[in-house]
Amino acid sequence: QVQLVESGGGLVQAGGSLRLSCAASGTVLKPNNMGWFRQVPGKQRDLVAIITSGGNTNYADSVKDRFTISRDNAKDTVNLQMNNLKPDDTAVYYCDADYLKDYWGQGTQVTVSS
Repeated sequence: QVQLVESGGGLVQAGGSLRLSCAASGTVLKPNNMGWFRQVPGKQRDLVAIITSGGNTNYADSVKDRFTISRDNAKDTVNLQMNNLKPDDTAVYYCDADYLKDYWGQGTQVTVSS
């Protein structure tokens, strides 16, 4: 069974930085796309950034030029470097991995204070 374990969330002041990490385990298969989504209470889960196995990336407009997604295919990890954080970035961040079926991490809280 695929498991995704996230780390790196926390509380930061506006303008600060955080780095989220996610490690996949439990299978010898390699994921296709890996990505990060975020969700605030009462709203849908939205895409933040996604990266293909070949390294192509796509970002939500709201995080372009501030966030950078990367992955290590050998270790099946995906990271999200978040710079110049804003209060609107406050959310629970979820890691996602596509093994022809989507698997999700448990979520990590990111809180940005003004």
